[in-house]
Amino acid sequence: MMRRRPGPAALSVVPPRGLRGAAAFLFLFTFVALAIGPSRAQGEGGAAAPAPALAREARLAGDAKRTRLIVDLDHAPAFRAFTLANPPRVILDLSDVTFALRPDASQLRRGLVTAYRFGVFAPGKARMVLEVSGPVAIDKAFVLDAVDDQPARLVVDLVKADPAAFARSIATEAEQRTALPAAPVAAPPAGDTRPVIVIDPGHGGIDSGTSGYSAFVEKTIVLETALAVRDRLEKAGGYRVVLTRSTDTFIPLADRVRIARANRADLFISIHADALARGDGRARGASVYTLSETASDTESAHLADKENKADLIAGVDLSDETDEVAGILVDLAQRETRNFSALFARTLVGSMKAATRMHGTPLKSAGFRVLRAHDVPSVLVELGYMSSPDDLKQLTSEAGRDRMADAIAAGVTQFFAHKGAAGHQAVDDDAPAPGR
Repeated sequence: MMRRRPGPAALSVVPPRGLRGAAAFLFLFTFVALAIGPSRAQGEGGAAAPAPALAREARLAGDAKRTRLIVDLDHAPAFRAFTLANPPRVILDLSDVTFALRPDASQLRRGLVTAYRFGVFAPGKARMVLEVSGPVAIDKAFVLDAVDDQPARLVVDLVKADPAAFARSIATEAEQRTALPAAPVAAPPAGDTRPVIVIDPGHGGIDSGTSGYSAFVEKTIVLETALAVRDRLEKAGGYRVVLTRSTDTFIPLADRVRIARANRADLFISIHADALARGDGRARGASVYTLSETASDTESAHLADKENKADLIAGVDLSDETDEVAGILVDLAQRETRNFSALFARTLVGSMKAATRMHGTPLKSAGFRVLRAHDVPSVLVELGYMSSPDDLKQLTSEAGRDRMADAIAAGVTQFFAHKGAAGHQAVDDDAPAPGR
């Protein structure tokens, strides 16, 4: 039974002793104005946004036929639940929710749920992605309000379903588009002829990247490095720097490419960290990748495949992608973009050698989706292996990060010196670039 919570207690105000007449009236008027002013302002359009709901605990119950997810929150949020295929997943989009779950919460699995992830998906939106063992149906999905000492609860009941029923339940294309965040693209300032450098910290939000079985996560390490590189390039004063993300939020791979092209970038630098599975060896050292339809080696092909799954990890439906992606690889054969990407990769490796240990073969190539801006020289930097204790020490130390940021910034400066660019030569998306 729902109990009505008591309202605020009545407030009694007595003027201080010694105040009489007009002075007492002025005191009371001032007190009341201060007391009710903020409330009235909030009710008249200046309302402060309610605090985000805090998710404190998540647990699973049930078996391989019916599984229930329960999430405890301090107050009830608005949410939407839907399913995706290839692979089968259940997506929960939550409005204004932050997570304070135990560090091992994402390792829970039971019944139909084989794994789940949670995190920021876009400003004001959080997401939970439940990987399931096969076709499922959302039997129930509801929120219970907090009552007395009981928290608010989000409850999702999943039941095993046949493939046909699952296919009918999959979210429509229109629903998927409403779930995706808009790419944060700002128009280039008029008259600014400085070279544009787009720095792309990999992963973010619900997609934590790798951890190398450590207490650290890739998304945080690469964001801190990207911010440090930005600071150095902006301090140099000769560049306009754009970040694909500057906070812990998720950006789809295609949007990262769009940000580079919309800003008419002269360079695109995607920053990541790698890790090997247990028992796969003890590789360490930084690497720089360029795009190639054929990977330079098996390890590069595996890495590209892993990084290209970032959208799937975050619960993005890729089933409606067009053939544009395949065409981009053909466009990338244009000699100038390919050559400038290779030149920058070589320059960057030379600069980074003085700052950190490099992989035995530091120049590599593979089919990374995030490098597919056909008119922007692009590289992907792997800062090192989080599975290597020595690399991890460098990746998580301020001194190591500063050395890496200095080296990447120096590589950018050396690249434009080699290229002989006197200034930024913007190319309109609809016009062919000179020599391309």
